[in-house]
Amino acid sequence: MNAQVNVLVAFYSRGGSVEALAEAVAEGARLAGASVRVRRVRELVDQETMQLAPGWIESAARMNQTYEAPSLDDARWADGLAFGAPTRFGSAASELRAYFETLGDLWLRGDLAGKAAGVFTASSSPHGGLEATGLGLYPTLAHLGMIIVPTGYGHPSLFRAGTPYGAATVSYGAERRPPTEDDLVVAAYQGERLAGVAAALKAYRSQIGPPPT
Repeated sequence: MNAQVNVLVAFYSRGGSVEALAEAVAEGARLAGASVRVRRVRELVDQETMQLAPGWIESAARMNQTYEAPSLDDARWADGLAFGAPTRFGSAASELRAYFETLGDLWLRGDLAGKAAGVFTASSSPHGGLEATGLGLYPTLAHLGMIIVPTGYGHPSLFRAGTPYGAATVSYGAERRPPTEDDLVVAAYQGERLAGVAAALKAYRSQIGPPPT
């Protein structure tokens, strides 16, 4: 990778599964030579609601102390963007969707057009909506003008874990299983692949100049 490439990993995680994938994506991007920012979007519900799920408040406090919230500057800074969220009833958690809805000014200016983007997710059961969640995020990336970078089957671990649309993991409900080694390998591969594509697109964007206003 010749030019410096910046990668933003923006995620929401409640129990830590998506957080673990986010860190693996970030590590893969760093290994590819990228500068990486890892950010966690914040809760939308009140403390009373959070108390209904044991450990939610404590987990959120820990992660919010560890990670800054993603900003418009983070998205503007990035050449590649990876978005992660757990599935909620077959689609991405609303906390991540809320961050997307702050990006209107960047969309209007075309600041995200031509940048590489990918998605990753987690569910509590094997058929809890992993693929639906990943695919459900694709239209948003397209509306923002970003170039979607799927994982495909470019790594052997993708025949045992993840999806062709992005890294994924299953926690199996109350068992709260952490991501498997293959899950994390796929996520790291995704970060490396995203950084590589982002580098190529950055060179392309520098040739064609800024989008028309």
